[in-house]
Amino acid sequence: MKKAGKGGKRIAKAHLPAKPCATCGRPFVWRKKWEKVWDEVKYCSDRCRAGK
Repeated sequence: MKKAGKGGKRIAKAHLPAKPCATCGRPFVWRKKWEKVWDEVKYCSDRCRAGK
């Protein structure tokens, strides 16, 4: 792991959880902004969410 600029730690993308998009089926990886709602996230992008 490498250290981030402000003393935090970075996590390798290989260690992040992923799940398939409900529309296109492509896998997408966890993002920090989804930390509290990861169980509710279903779509990989706004385009897929609009095309549900």
